[in-house]
Amino acid sequence: MENRVNLGKAAPDLYQAVVAIDRLANEYAASAGITEGLAHLLRLRASQLNQCAFCIRLHTRDALACGESNDRISVLPAWRETQYFTEKERATLALTEAVTLVAEGQVPESVYNEAAAVLSTEEIAAVEWLGVVINAWNRIAIPSRYPVR
Repeated sequence: MENRVNLGKAAPDLYQAVVAIDRLANEYAASAGITEGLAHLLRLRASQLNQCAFCIRLHTRDALACGESNDRISVLPAWRETQYFTEKERATLALTEAVTLVAEGQVPESVYNEAAAVLSTEEIAAVEWLGVVINAWNRIAIPSRYPVR
């Protein structure tokens, strides 16, 4: 890989600000009832869409450590075709994808309405904040070319 500027090392104060917002988003998600395993699956799904190898590896390992099954992790890119996910989990995955692909439809009303039908206001906000933060992390890791060996 070519030599890239490591954004975390180049601007450590900015990096630590993202660390802080990540911690706050995690705390908010937990208080809203989003399990740690599901939070990692949501981060993993966004990272898959963004093709961030560093974050894919990280959140796969974290999801496994939280007790998520190999099957759920393996089928995550095709979650709509499986019965591994509850109605609420499906709503969180769809909302996370919409936040990640915001340029494609601006979080469509249909996705938001489906989420609002099964998720509380706090759960929706938690999922959206998790999406915002993992997308920020993806955008730090990818241009910095964080190594995946």
